[in-house]
Amino acid sequence: MPKQVDHQARRQQIAEAVCRLAGSQGLDAVSLRQVAVEAGVSMGMVQHYFTTKDDMLLFAFHTVSERVEQRIRTAVADVGSDARTLLRALLVDMLPVGAESRAEAPVWAAFLARAIVEPRLAKPLREGGRGMSTFIADHIRAGAPRENIDPTFEALTLLALVDGLMSHLLIGQIDDTTALATLDHNLDRIFGHAHEQRGDVVMPTGVEGVPDE
Repeated sequence: MPKQVDHQARRQQIAEAVCRLAGSQGLDAVSLRQVAVEAGVSMGMVQHYFTTKDDMLLFAFHTVSERVEQRIRTAVADVGSDARTLLRALLVDMLPVGAESRAEAPVWAAFLARAIVEPRLAKPLREGGRGMSTFIADHIRAGAPRENIDPTFEALTLLALVDGLMSHLLIGQIDDTTALATLDHNLDRIFGHAHEQRGDVVMPTGVEGVPDE
């Protein structure tokens, strides 16, 4: 009886190899041959499932996107309905401040860089960004923000902030404490000072959070 092959599992195996290489070397260094070695399969098998490098990268991108989305869903599932608390959990999980997100962030950054010159990668990123922006804006609107707060504009601001903080964290320009304090500062600006309302602990801000050179 012929051996049953799980083709989806094989594709996932190859995609995980792409992600490991992307995180350690960047996507420019990824080739079909390198991926075959990393995945422990033949180059012929890689070419069987992915005709071109771009096809392989696109599948790997969707793989890491689904993993990030699932992790974020898990992170916000048990935080309750308070808008500020939910958004903080969401945005914190997008930052490389935990073991899992720290491992994924270089991979995500590599795909972002590739998307600048690869329209097929840029399209799902734009679509995902629009969906996330709408989600955040809706929760800002529902969370009784301060007067003169534009939820749509603030949602874009928060997403841009998280992108910038991720870059600074990845290169060691700031540490986790400073990144989280910066995020809290902006959430306080939108919703009011949570530590005054709920007794939360506020992390320090300032140059103390910046690692020594």
